Formats: sequence, structure tokens, C-alpha cells
Amino acid sequence: MKYWLVKSEPDEFSIDALKRVGVEPWSGVRNYQARNYLRQMKVDDGVLFYHSSCAEPGVVGVAKVATAAFPDPTQFDLRSDYHDPKSSPEEPRWFAVDVTFVRKLKRVVALDELRDLADALGDFALIRRGNRLSVLPVTAAQWKTILALE
Repeated sequence: MKYWLVKSEPDEFSIDALKRVGVEPWSGVRNYQARNYLRQMKVDDGVLFYHSSCAEPGVVGVAKVATAAFPDPTQFDLRSDYHDPKSSPEEPRWFAVDVTFVRKLKRVVALDELRDLADALGDFALIRRGNRLSVLPVTAAQWKTILALE
């Protein structure tokens, strides 16, 4: 089992929205490295749900991967903000996975708190300067450390 962190702006899609719908496609990712991480995800991998671009950015919940990666349908949808005219069903460029709600954290584990634990978290992409990926790998040790802060 592997672990991941996915970022979402709560105005767009929040942990509460995931709780309401139960399962949601993690689609619209348009960064090649993040896409590669999506393709590595396996069913039942753990997911930390992170709210970004908000008053208190941080880890807010836990989810799990519900499906293996599949071609992101938004790349083919002419009406989608994520449409990619260079992508085709025969040769898709972008992938998605479905994620399932597991639980909301008792409190937000804030980004500032995670930065303060840089030594304990080691080389954690989320706190690396300049990293803006929306999908990141998380080690088992980082997963345990972050959830212990709850």
C-alpha cells in the first residue's frame, strides 16, 4: 500500500463535498508529474485530502483510492475547462482515479505546522519551496507523523 496527498481548493471541491458524494473522480489534473503519480495509484492506497488556496491551508481529511487510473474524461469534453484538443481516446494524455471518503480530521493540520516539522517529515514535497503539484507521494512515516498531529 502506498500513500498520497491530493490538493483541492475548498471553494472548488472540499472534504465536506467528498463526504456528501462518497466517491469522486480526481480529474482535471494537468501537470505531467502529478499525472504520473495518478497512474501509480492503486485501489485502497491511502490519501490525505489537503485544502489549498484558503485561509488555513492544511490536511483536512483522509480518503482512499477507489479505482485504478483511467483516462480522464474531461480531456475529451469540449465544454470542460480541462479539455485538451491534443488528446484523443486512442491516445489519452491525462488520467484520473476515483477517491472515496474515509473521514474528516478532528482538526486541520495546518501547512505552517507541517513546515515546523520539516525534520520529522524529511523530504516531503508539500513543504519543499516552489512545489505546486496537486498530487504528491507520501511515505508511510510521513503519513503516520501527519495523522498523529490530529
